[in-house]
Amino acid sequence: MDAKTVTRLRTVIGRLARDLNATATNEGLTPTQASVLGLVSGRGPIGLAELNELEGLNPTLLSRVVSKLEELGLIERVPDPADLRTANVAVTTAGQSVHERIRDARADIISDCMTRLPKRSVSSLIAALPALEELSAQVRLTAAGKPNQTSPRLRVTSAAP
Repeated sequence: MDAKTVTRLRTVIGRLARDLNATATNEGLTPTQASVLGLVSGRGPIGLAELNELEGLNPTLLSRVVSKLEELGLIERVPDPADLRTANVAVTTAGQSVHERIRDARADIISDCMTRLPKRSVSSLIAALPALEELSAQVRLTAAGKPNQTSPRLRVTSAAP
């Protein structure tokens, strides 16, 4: 795959993420706060170490985000039954409601936009979902220093002059 195509893919994914992340501000949350809330909602109760690994934030920033979400009453600390010296974080009822509103708003935006695309483009996007999910998993593994050796790797080449 040539570098120009890889750059286009990275650019469009980044642009989509930024545009969708902006919907979190309607709830008074930063994109990072909304992302952490979503992870806690989907996987919680969850330990801070696992949350840090999944979110990829530095521990100090994660601590601030968790404290802010806790202050807002969106998450709470709960004892870890496996290790009573530590705590997990869990979503509160209010936090679940905020997460669902953010998730639904993002889904509505995508749905609305897709209704304005040609059917051929919608079909192509749907067909690309498994490959995009695989790409996401590979990027996460690579960023964590654990590239999946069982999947073929993309080879990036320079674009022709």
